[in-house]
Amino acid sequence: MPSRIAVVAVDCHDARLLSDFWCAALDWVVRDVDGPDIGIGPTDPDAPGIDLLTVPDAKTVKNRLHLDLRADASTTPADEVRRLIGLGARHVDVGQPDDARWVTLADPEGNEFCVLGVNRGEVG
Repeated sequence: MPSRIAVVAVDCHDARLLSDFWCAALDWVVRDVDGPDIGIGPTDPDAPGIDLLTVPDAKTVKNRLHLDLRADASTTPADEVRRLIGLGARHVDVGQPDDARWVTLADPEGNEFCVLGVNRGEVG
């Protein structure tokens, strides 16, 4: 049987800040707290999650790995971008083309992620 992803590990300064953001963004829950580190994921314990690992150094360069999000059927991609910004995300420019069909955002610690199916002109 091939390997499968168990978790994606993300280094951060403030695991609580990021767990609050990502749990709200993805409708996930805190699965585990180990000192300053927090594991989050969907309620299905077999589904992959994210481990937020506290490190002393700040993020300094563009992510080499990032998440791509897709709005569910209950909302539009543009409304989802607005919701995420309301949770603390912000627009970032990582060199994406003007006609990209995604919007690049950053979480409260600057980790880039994309919302697919929308362009920045649709959300301002």
